[in-house]
Amino acid sequence: MTEELPELRASDADRERVAEILREALAEGRLDMEEFGERLDATYQAKTYGELTPITRDLPVAAATVNLVKGPEPDGSWPSRITGGEGSSTLGIAVLSGFERKGRWTVPRRFNCFAFWGGGEIDLRDANFADREVVINCVAIMGGVNVIVPPGVEVATRGIGIMGGFDQREDGVPGDPGAPRVVITGFAFWGGVGVERKATRAERRRLREERRQEKLERRKARGALDGHGFHHRSRDDD
Repeated sequence: MTEELPELRASDADRERVAEILREALAEGRLDMEEFGERLDATYQAKTYGELTPITRDLPVAAATVNLVKGPEPDGSWPSRITGGEGSSTLGIAVLSGFERKGRWTVPRRFNCFAFWGGGEIDLRDANFADREVVINCVAIMGGVNVIVPPGVEVATRGIGIMGGFDQREDGVPGDPGAPRVVITGFAFWGGVGVERKATRAERRRLREERRQEKLERRKARGALDGHGFHHRSRDDD
């Protein structure tokens, strides 16, 4: 745990996980606004795990919802990413502010989020899932929430827009065998809930490498043709 590596530098994702614990503690009445503000400031100023650990030590959700020292990477297959158990975050709130969930986190069976004059981003590309089907309930009032899903995930949008919009472009796209299903519900009033499908960083790197290899092979093929008597037209041929 973090006590064993207090000097290890914390990442933005680590600080965001601690911030989410504080938001849930505020919503449950475990912290008042003054305590929440002080701890949130300390969270975003923290540089190491040793500075982050005391911030949530007296909160009962801390041990269950955050693990700042990451374990082994999953093999990337869908069965390995549907883990069961509890989610690492169940709530996102943006009131005149913003929130984001991204990187390695576990999507609970139901995630609730609220944006009022603010915005939130829920990125599922590198996430694990607590169940085969998860529900993301979004309420956006004069604000917006954007949900990013990876290729292969089935999306079902059941939200309502009132002078606002719920993005349904990804509905009906079939998912991969064994992949999770993400149901997006809620409503938007003078706001919007967007759904965007993007490849993971690893997938983008793989595609870039494939394109690079294809270019190299085309160049080699052109060189082989030139070596067998073919040549490119030049100005000297005119």
